[in-house]
Amino acid sequence: MEAKSYDPASQDFPYRFDQLYNMLLDAIPSSVLMIDQDRHIVSTNRNFLEKSRRTLSNTIGYKLEEVFPTVILDQMNFAKRMRQVIEKNQPAKGERMTYRAPGVPIRIYYYSLLPFSWQGSVRGVVLLMDDVTEQVRLSEEVRRVERHLASIVESANDLILSLDRMGRIQTWNSAAERISGYSAGETRNHYFFEFFTEEVQKDIQNIFPRIDTWKYALTKEYLLRSRQSTLIPVSWVFSPLMDSNNQTVGIAAVGRDLTEKRKFEMELLTSQKMAALGVMAGGIAHEIRNPLAICFSSAQFLLEEDSLPKFYRECAEKIYKGIQRTSAIVENLLKYSYPSMTTRITLVNIVPLIKETLTLITHHAKIHKIEIKASFSKEYLLVDGVDTLLQQVFMNILLNAINAMPNGGRLTIHVHTVGTEVLVQITDTGCGIPVENLEKVFDPFYTTAPVGKGTGLGLSLCYSIIREHKGTIEVDSREGKGSVFTVKMPLSIMPEVNRET
Repeated sequence: MEAKSYDPASQDFPYRFDQLYNMLLDAIPSSVLMIDQDRHIVSTNRNFLEKSRRTLSNTIGYKLEEVFPTVILDQMNFAKRMRQVIEKNQPAKGERMTYRAPGVPIRIYYYSLLPFSWQGSVRGVVLLMDDVTEQVRLSEEVRRVERHLASIVESANDLILSLDRMGRIQTWNSAAERISGYSAGETRNHYFFEFFTEEVQKDIQNIFPRIDTWKYALTKEYLLRSRQSTLIPVSWVFSPLMDSNNQTVGIAAVGRDLTEKRKFEMELLTSQKMAALGVMAGGIAHEIRNPLAICFSSAQFLLEEDSLPKFYRECAEKIYKGIQRTSAIVENLLKYSYPSMTTRITLVNIVPLIKETLTLITHHAKIHKIEIKASFSKEYLLVDGVDTLLQQVFMNILLNAINAMPNGGRLTIHVHTVGTEVLVQITDTGCGIPVENLEKVFDPFYTTAPVGKGTGLGLSLCYSIIREHKGTIEVDSREGKGSVFTVKMPLSIMPEVNRET
């Protein structure tokens, strides 16, 4: 079929041109108004008429302020902006406008002004308006959801990371910053494996090439190396990150700090060991206590006879000393087995108790060339307990600290409060405890002292006494760097009223 062309000189061309022009205007999804220099509306399209609920007869030829509410024109600053468009013959930058008619929900419009020229001169402007209410609401909802999700990630106590397909870190939440000591900026685009021990780096690197084959989330447990070079046990769950096309674009890594869990497990294990060993120790102590009493009496009778030969006397002395030592072990076993505080519980002021204990070891510390420093946040810190038992605990820990510094050093005692607890921290600069032995220090009969110099019951007895006082005792040590023993006990009254009167 031959294409039909229109001759501008033909009689029906102007009519067809107007018809095409109107069809084009009506096809535009935006509201379009052509306005002359006197601000009369000379043309508009169907979209505007439908949105404004007007007709051509009460729109064309009317001034703009007769069609639009004054509040809209004032908000648009229309007169000034129209004048600038005509004078400069340049379109005005689009802007957003909100309007709420009485009884109608608020609407949001995006509008722009374009110069309309004819035969080289500007005859007016074209006003384009789009109702963007739904788009704005959707974008605001998206932003709200994004903020909500970001808030969840930042508020979580778990480490939440996103990695690219190569294992480079893209995001690093607040919990990860707090636990690791590294800021998000310091970790971005670094490889995930860089923050772990060399022993597991190869295993971590092998995770990422296989992400496309994963059917389920991958669970691993690795030691995270913090900024302070401490190793933090973390349980990790790795899941693929998918885009809208269900393609894997990265990995989400969620880590849970297991430090407190491991600590609780250790305390539970220690408690179970203590309970089992306590039953055993109690049985042993009761079985051998009576025979020891008979031996002890016999040895005393032998020592009272001055006519005994020298050899017999030496043997009797050895029996006497051996029984004394065995009796001490039995007494400690009994205390360990049944550490219940039969003595009346009173209010004990920890500060003078520790000061008195320090006076008892001062001479011993000077002999070993050990400097003692003590600090107390308050002079009046009350706990419920038995002062003699608590003094036994602190004396034992202080003497152990001195024995750990045979060549001299510094012994620091810091007493302060945290919340409703009093903390007594005893720090030495001694030989420290190997990491593999840390979990054994409170075990009965565990000792590093030479044979015959210790029974290995001192710290286990301290553990039992503090537990009876509803407190905890912890140790942190590095071999060659020293040790820190921390005793925590509940205050008898709240810190704000727990002060000297």
